[in-house]
Amino acid sequence: MAQEKEKQPAGKIELKRELGLFSAVSIILAVMIGSGIFVSPTSALERSGSVGFCLIVWISCGVLSLLGALAFAELSTVVPRSGAEYAYFMEAFGPLHPYAGQIPAFICSWVYVMLLRPAEVAVIMLTFAEYSVQPFSGFFCNISVDSMAILKKLIAVMALGVITYINLISVKLYVKVQNVFTVCKVIACMVVIGGGIWWLGSGHVELLRDPFRGTTTSAGNIALAFYSGLWAYDGWTSAAIVTEEIKKPEVNIFRSTLIAVPTITVLYVSMNLMYMAALTIPEMKSAPAVAVLWADRVLPPWMGFAIPLGVALSTFGCALSIQFSVSRLCFVAGREGHVPRVFSYVHIEKMTPAAAVVFQGILSLACLLLGDITALIEFASFLMWVFYGLAMVSLIIMRRTKADAPRPYTVPIVIPWIVLAVSIFLAVLPIVYEPSLKYLFALAFILFGIVVYHIFVYKKIRNSLSAKLTYFIQAFCLIVAPDKED
Repeated sequence: MAQEKEKQPAGKIELKRELGLFSAVSIILAVMIGSGIFVSPTSALERSGSVGFCLIVWISCGVLSLLGALAFAELSTVVPRSGAEYAYFMEAFGPLHPYAGQIPAFICSWVYVMLLRPAEVAVIMLTFAEYSVQPFSGFFCNISVDSMAILKKLIAVMALGVITYINLISVKLYVKVQNVFTVCKVIACMVVIGGGIWWLGSGHVELLRDPFRGTTTSAGNIALAFYSGLWAYDGWTSAAIVTEEIKKPEVNIFRSTLIAVPTITVLYVSMNLMYMAALTIPEMKSAPAVAVLWADRVLPPWMGFAIPLGVALSTFGCALSIQFSVSRLCFVAGREGHVPRVFSYVHIEKMTPAAAVVFQGILSLACLLLGDITALIEFASFLMWVFYGLAMVSLIIMRRTKADAPRPYTVPIVIPWIVLAVSIFLAVLPIVYEPSLKYLFALAFILFGIVVYHIFVYKKIRNSLSAKLTYFIQAFCLIVAPDKED
């Protein structure tokens, strides 16, 4: 401890750089590998119509995700602040107009901080509860359905409390826990791949014969297949969100991207191949959890616990990292005044954005208690691709406005244009093919956000209650404003 204090300026209150290269890779893997690849990776297969074309879709989506991640890696060197697209919008659009220039960044924080990420954490925690009790289902055979639902919700609430505590108490603790869980979830993926190789080696190749039979010719289905694949790969921005806590971010974000995204691609393509080698398309479509059905057919009975355990570990680690990342976005937005500034304050001993972490925990708890909130994620998820597209516009703009900014590496200009085109396609696609009132709700949510921006950010309307609340939060969370750089 004494040595650590010597390394840091006395009394310096700020977030510390605790994430090395392995941890940066770990956080990308943690967010990208959730429960989907184990539970329901069938949408791309259903839309593509054949094994061969489905694998092409998964490979192509991995390549497109890598292109987007590399563009974000360059942006993280031009704008070396946490927050990813939020920070890029502030830097690219903020100077253009004193009022409208900050709206894209505010809406980004409004959607992510107030709704999308807390709802995602809540849903992931419910999935964790579902699969954490599955290996012990024999003990609960006499419990009613309603009692079982209450038990699972209690487990989800307790798990949410654990991840909030980890993110609150120490970045080093987060790093240790996350690295362990990431290794475990990769092992779970390798169990599927290894079991599939054994299955194929035993001569079970009949489902892979004529791999392109049934390939769809519908442009709409092809588009939706790519949409499903790219949704599964989401999370490649994770390292850029926590730039200020990564050691040597100018090199480690780029390196972590080059390691993590291709690794995910290999895992996803291989796992889908192994699923399709053992299960027919109708079986995969009807299965509540594809990996569990696959395990029942391929793995020996004594390994039946492996897949539910893998899903539980994967979901816990995913929720832990999503909350870690969004609390940093909340922290940066507080620093800019887009959320109450108290959320940019740092714990006096733990050096964590304690108020932001607690706030995210409370929002996720509220989503948990609301019940089925999948619709909340669906109505807002297409907005993510709007933000990714605007990030590419930010990169194109800053190639001109920040031409002299240090860039350890520069992606070819065609890459942001490709990702921008893909983003437009993915943002518009669900509205065209599956029109729904939820998109009007999304528009209403954005318009309400603009009203909030006008009143509380642009006009800076304050009252005595907000000052008292800030004081209470400071005292309750033991936080102070971080020291400014000299």
